[in-house]
Amino acid sequence: MPIRRTTHRSSKGTKLYAVRDSKGRFKDIQTFKRAHGADLKRKSKVESGAKKKKK
Repeated sequence: MPIRRTTHRSSKGTKLYAVRDSKGRFKDIQTFKRAHGADLKRKSKVESGAKKKKK
């Protein structure tokens, strides 16, 4: 199951992603810039599966 992130804004206006655990407490808070960069570097299962089929 993918991790759901909720968006928030810091007091300075920076966009933040917050990840919560099963009890609803904050597990991790990342800036949008850091989280988005990590998402772009990571390949999804669909993308990596399609690449394997082409070979």
